[in-house]
Amino acid sequence: MTRTEKGALGALTGLSLGDALGMPTQSMSPAAIHEAYGRVDTLRDAIADQPIAPGMPAGSVTDDTEQALIVAELIIEGRGHIDPKEFAKRLLAWEDGMKSRGSLDLLGPSTKLALEQVRQGADIMTTGRTGTTNGAAMRVTPVGIANRPEDTRRLANRIYESCQVTHDTVAGFQSAALIATTVSLGLEGMTVRQALNESLRMVPAMETSGAWTPKASVPARARQAIRLSEEFSDEDDFECHLIEDCGTSVEANESVAAAFSLAWRFADNPQSALFAAVNLGGDTDTIAAMTGAMTGACTGPEVFDPALCSHVASVSHLDLQKTARGLIALR
Repeated sequence: MTRTEKGALGALTGLSLGDALGMPTQSMSPAAIHEAYGRVDTLRDAIADQPIAPGMPAGSVTDDTEQALIVAELIIEGRGHIDPKEFAKRLLAWEDGMKSRGSLDLLGPSTKLALEQVRQGADIMTTGRTGTTNGAAMRVTPVGIANRPEDTRRLANRIYESCQVTHDTVAGFQSAALIATTVSLGLEGMTVRQALNESLRMVPAMETSGAWTPKASVPARARQAIRLSEEFSDEDDFECHLIEDCGTSVEANESVAAAFSLAWRFADNPQSALFAAVNLGGDTDTIAAMTGAMTGACTGPEVFDPALCSHVASVSHLDLQKTARGLIALR
């Protein structure tokens, strides 16, 4: 397996494993997580009163992985491009499928609002103009796999295609761009910290037609969170300050920043980064998924526990190697 192939599979593996590890703790407080599970350091069944995924079996992925795979399918079918109208159609069909299977509301607020507008006949070129949450970032990994970082304009255009329908804002675009660019750089052979640094250099210079919002800059918050990761030697102190000083909500300038902080701190031990992420509270599955995608792209899938990865693939019926091959063929 080539370095690029390892990086592609590592990104998708890390994304799905982080997602599944965070599934039972998502939208819970750190105290509630500790009371329900203790310290989460493996795949767990969701408790019956889990707010998003009650009773979901261990190894189940959520919207993070499932929407990323929708993006991957569209990229492969479109020979690198994502058709916004078809993307909206696929997301609506996915949501209907979730409802028919009895799932609770898995959509983030920005995606939910945009899709409701699409159902009502709104122009999909306008539906994402308020989206500042992490929905675009959580699903963008396939864009990073399919596009090299050298052609910055093309990479930016492909990222924008993936977020326009639901997150057509500067924050939405930059959050997705930070994840996709880090993944793309990882496939080129950069270490975790090299890729994070270079992504933070490249993304602010990328042009986007996304709408301005008054939210704090995602790259700026990510740089601050990296500094936070170096400030505390004690793990408990680090996690406490990450929760309080960075935040772990669905807002991109909190959750993407938290993922950058975790990836930086645990650059040499991505598995530990995922365990730390899922115990933070808040949007744990998405933070862990983004952290796993970035670190996995730079290191390959072997840094993650193979037994846990195998369990996730089995329970969630994933064929990540096939997806990785399809995306690499377009790179």
